[in-house]
Amino acid sequence: MKRILRHYIIDTFSLWVISQTSQGLVFQQGFKSLFIAGVGLMAVSLLAKPIINMLLIPLNLITFGLFRWVSSAVVLYIVTLLVKDFKVVAFNFVGFSNKWIEIPSMYFQGFWAYVAFAFLLSIITSFIYWVIK
Repeated sequence: MKRILRHYIIDTFSLWVISQTSQGLVFQQGFKSLFIAGVGLMAVSLLAKPIINMLLIPLNLITFGLFRWVSSAVVLYIVTLLVKDFKVVAFNFVGFSNKWIEIPSMYFQGFWAYVAFAFLLSIITSFIYWVIK
C-alpha cells in the first residue's frame, strides 16, 4: 500500500511539474483531472508497463534501451484513453536561457509529443526516486 501511494504521489507531482514547465498537457477539469490522471498513470505504470516492456525487449536490446521511452509514451497514450479529461495536444517548450545554459524552444505533435512528455516524465520521476533513496 505504501509503494502504491508513493507511486501515485510521485506520478501526480511529475505530471503537475511537466504541465507547469511546458504546454500541451490538458487537464480539462483542473486539479480533479490531474489527480485522476495520476491514478491512471500509476495504475498503467504498475500493471501494463512491465508487459509492454517485455514485448519490446528485442527492440530495447537493439537500441541499447533507448526504445524504453517509446514504451513510456505508449503508457501515456493508454492513460489519455482511460482518462477522458486528460489530453496530450502537443509538446510546446518555449525554451530556457541563462548565463550558463541555453535550451532552445521545441514543438512536437502526435507521437513525438507523447515521446517528449514520456522523456520529461521519466527524468523527473527518476530524479525524485533518486532523492528519496
